[in-house]
Amino acid sequence: MSTDTGSPPASEAGPQAADKLDRGVLKIAGVVVLGAIMSILDVTVVSVALPTLMNEFDATYATVAWTMTAYTLALAAVIPITGWAADRFGTRRLYLASIVLFVGGSALCTLAWDIGPLIAFRALQGLGGGMLMPLGMTIMTRAAGPERVGRVMAVLGVPMLLGPIGGPILGGWLIEAASWQWIFLINVPIGAIALVSAWIVLPKDDPQPSAAFDFVGMLLLSPGLALFLYGVSSIPEEGTVTATKVLVPGVIGLVLVVAFVAHALRKADALIDLSLFRNRNVTIAVVTMTLFSVAFMGAMLLFPSYFLQVRAEGTLKTGLLLAPQGLGAMLTMPIGGRLTDKMGPGKLVLGGIVVIGAAMAVFTQVGAETSYVVLLGSLFVMGMGMGVTMMPIMSAALSTLTDHQIARGSTMMNIVQQTAGSIGTAVMSVIFTDHVLDSKAAGAYSAVMQGKVPVEQVPPQLLLQGRTDLAEAFGSTFLIALVLIAACLVPALFLPRNKPAATEGETKAAAVPMH
Repeated sequence: MSTDTGSPPASEAGPQAADKLDRGVLKIAGVVVLGAIMSILDVTVVSVALPTLMNEFDATYATVAWTMTAYTLALAAVIPITGWAADRFGTRRLYLASIVLFVGGSALCTLAWDIGPLIAFRALQGLGGGMLMPLGMTIMTRAAGPERVGRVMAVLGVPMLLGPIGGPILGGWLIEAASWQWIFLINVPIGAIALVSAWIVLPKDDPQPSAAFDFVGMLLLSPGLALFLYGVSSIPEEGTVTATKVLVPGVIGLVLVVAFVAHALRKADALIDLSLFRNRNVTIAVVTMTLFSVAFMGAMLLFPSYFLQVRAEGTLKTGLLLAPQGLGAMLTMPIGGRLTDKMGPGKLVLGGIVVIGAAMAVFTQVGAETSYVVLLGSLFVMGMGMGVTMMPIMSAALSTLTDHQIARGSTMMNIVQQTAGSIGTAVMSVIFTDHVLDSKAAGAYSAVMQGKVPVEQVPPQLLLQGRTDLAEAFGSTFLIALVLIAACLVPALFLPRNKPAATEGETKAAAVPMH
């Protein structure tokens, strides 16, 4: 595939110029971030619309929750084929097609006449959205070259961190100011801008003949991931791992994934290149990312729930209360990107995990009346830790890969992050629910806050005790998240602590002149 980056070669620009993100790379970054924001925001923006959709379509919560599940499952199903498709058709063409698919699905969502069609259109959105992030990573990494991967990952990290925070704010505001259709309709003008910008800015493709498509691998991995994540995402609703809705798809999905691994180990050009695990940095980064995504993505679910359920805040205000986390990340992320390129990710990731753990420790002591100054300050500190953690882990995996391996590597890291994040969300939901069920008062208060039981039917004293018990349930669940975050320190100790030396293939890839 062409490695045309739209920027001058390192050999001609000089070492200092090559060390910075030049105008050409920044233009490409703007296009990629715009697409990534659309995709990631749509994972969370619908969460605040679920009660509205229940009333609009006269459906149960379990049914409308499929508008989120269908999107996530489509994401998981399409990500594995992205690496091969990028090699075969070119990243620019595939990126443009992904935007069209995503925007088309968004437009159809606004026309949904029932909950069934809405779920189907959300899946169509997910097919386009699932390719945007790994493609964006591939495009950016190739454009910047291995010496600037840290800064590239810092740029891409902004939508990854702001999506879970900005989604509820945007969704709450659009629903209150307009209607539920606007949470989808807003993607149309943004998508149109992204499409035109990508057409103009992204370098033209020169795809090279690639290996035959691994149909067997696709038939094993894509449905395997989708079924496994469906089973995992059903755990909170069912309340037990042994439920048929959890166990059957989960086990079948896991068997298919294991079968894919056995298949990929025997096949030279498998859908996911498992030979990447021979690279020590890739293996350590994958283990670190898995643990971190389980811990942090699970905890991210709890923060808005605390403000909604314990503090009885509205959806829009809850989104605003979470903003300090994004602000903290935006402050440290550019610094983290530059330092990663200069000194390697190891020391930064270790420091970031310690900072996140310190902030998470505050939430383990959360109560019904904990000061907002303390809570928002802790979220800000946690965001600062995130800014020097998640994307440097990605950099550790991608910075030592050759140009040909980048598409497969970014695809694999996105699969790991998506799967681990879904597992973390389910695990934290189940742990929290178990703590709530242990207290009759907390269960009663939670039922009132969710509108399942009229407040008049619950004694005031029971409500007061329930609010306190519910806050303690959050604190106990945050303690589990803290333990998992601390466990991330073990693999992080083995991440590289110095600037990675580019291989000959990488050096050539970084120095391809603009045509």
